[in-house]
Amino acid sequence: MRWNRITTATAVSAAVALSLVACGGPKASSGGSGGSGDSAKPEYNAAVGKVFNPSDKKGGTLRMAITEKYDSTDPGDTYYGLSWNLLRNYARPLMTFKAAPGKEGGKLVPDLAEAAGVPSDDAKTWTYKIRKGVKFEDGTEVTSKDVKYAVARSLDKDTLKNGPTYFNDFLLDVPKGYSVYKDKSMAQLAKAIETPDDNTIVFHLNKSFAGFDYFAQLSETAPVPQAKDTGAQYQLHPVSTGPYKFKSNDANKGFVLVRNDQYDPKTDPDSGRKALPDEIDVAYNVNGPDIDNRLQAGDLDVDLAGTGVLAETQAKILGNADLKAHADNVPATRLNFTVFNSDVKPLDNVNCRKAILYAADHEGYQRAYGGSVGGDIATNLMPPTVAGAESFDDYGFLQDKNGNADKAKAALKDCGMPAGFSTNIGYRADRPKEKAVAESLQQSLAKVGIKLTPKGFPTGDYTKLYVGKPDYAKKNGIGMSVYSWGADWPDGFGFLSQIVDSRVIRAAGGNTNLGIKIPEVDALIDQALKTTDDAARNKLWVDVDKKVMEQAGVLPGVWAKGLLYRPDTLANVFTNDGQNMYDYAAIGLAQK
Repeated sequence: MRWNRITTATAVSAAVALSLVACGGPKASSGGSGGSGDSAKPEYNAAVGKVFNPSDKKGGTLRMAITEKYDSTDPGDTYYGLSWNLLRNYARPLMTFKAAPGKEGGKLVPDLAEAAGVPSDDAKTWTYKIRKGVKFEDGTEVTSKDVKYAVARSLDKDTLKNGPTYFNDFLLDVPKGYSVYKDKSMAQLAKAIETPDDNTIVFHLNKSFAGFDYFAQLSETAPVPQAKDTGAQYQLHPVSTGPYKFKSNDANKGFVLVRNDQYDPKTDPDSGRKALPDEIDVAYNVNGPDIDNRLQAGDLDVDLAGTGVLAETQAKILGNADLKAHADNVPATRLNFTVFNSDVKPLDNVNCRKAILYAADHEGYQRAYGGSVGGDIATNLMPPTVAGAESFDDYGFLQDKNGNADKAKAALKDCGMPAGFSTNIGYRADRPKEKAVAESLQQSLAKVGIKLTPKGFPTGDYTKLYVGKPDYAKKNGIGMSVYSWGADWPDGFGFLSQIVDSRVIRAAGGNTNLGIKIPEVDALIDQALKTTDDAARNKLWVDVDKKVMEQAGVLPGVWAKGLLYRPDTLANVFTNDGQNMYDYAAIGLAQK
């Protein structure tokens, strides 16, 4: 799961609000009469795994903003953690992570489905019953065919490039390059998905998979009415099944969500959605430092990205007792790291990649994310919060925190480049932390003759058109890409498969594996999928991690934590194991 950075803004009118936030305008009011009464006393980490300022009161406008537009508001074309969190307000997948604090929020519960899936045929077939009475925003009742169509459209990775490829990889007999826009009757999916009646959907897989309920919680299962689908333009107005719907959506400015009068909370007994604000405003293109300053001033309510304040803001907050009392240091099942593209010479040579691992300044990488508050130095891929994960340090990162020039030079000699080499490193241009990583690596690698040239790219198209598009990356010599990845769910498969399995790489772009092609890794993944014993399967995922590191497929950076700022404007705010940030389906506004 990709990660991004955001905050919020409100309005006298939606257009004015979005304009004020984007331009750094005057303070806005949360509006509305809802709230929680007197606010609770703020304390450091008061919302980490528990509810701060509990409330069920409705009203007001929740203000959010982001430094740049993220990939998409289309539930079938998005792969950012913030997006999966937020879209639960307007889309209902078959299953969902419960909107509840702490470990409870890491549990899967039925959403559009009446209950968890029923497996058969050795977990190759999964059946779900659709809740009756769930309606689209136009009053049309949702049927199983709308869910089938939603999954079918997500398979078209030429049109919808951003989402995960789980359904492409696991559904039975899906033709290569499948497009529902060519197969409008979905006849080519007859063996993959059945809808025997309006309230039943059956998925047939090409291999056993006991964790299919995790696939069912993907936003790709949120229903889409075929007649309303506009392909890549559907993101401008996804048809809502949740408690909010789109009032407006401008790809350059942001969007506004308002209450959906066709949403019936009686059809939603398990998800924990609160739907407290009357309106949710999201603004794009807000300067990063402005986001942090406005949060502290109470001009914004939430940093939507959920990755934390900037490094310079961290120092200010932690040095001031009052500001610190409004902060939450949230651990995440996420790795900030740099990927090597093995299609770009000389990084097709494992020893050239190892030279970078030995030369890198690991403390410099950590400083780019704000030091220890931003996370711990990572020595391998899987964060400690992943089930069965093991930490190992085969390259001595913790011993040589600022790099080991002698080992790097020896590796350069082994790769036939004793004087060093040159390559480009990509990063997302609106992310100061990623830029700082690129600059830190540029300095540390230069000491052994490796010349890095940083290249900034737009966040919204980072993987679609640039570092995740194989022909572009190869042609332009993007040998390294700064990246961040959070688990789709907290086990080895949910964390590793989409970033290290070479078979998920597609020529059209939008990739999440940015260049790792190791046959032994693919074979280990297949073995793990066939293994039913939890302990044995977890060990295989550790073996995957070790093989990627043995082949120097990535430079691990930081096992992430984020310092989130919690303004006095918020109520019913908490983090949980499902989102690893504030839960946007439960958050509300405090009365002023």
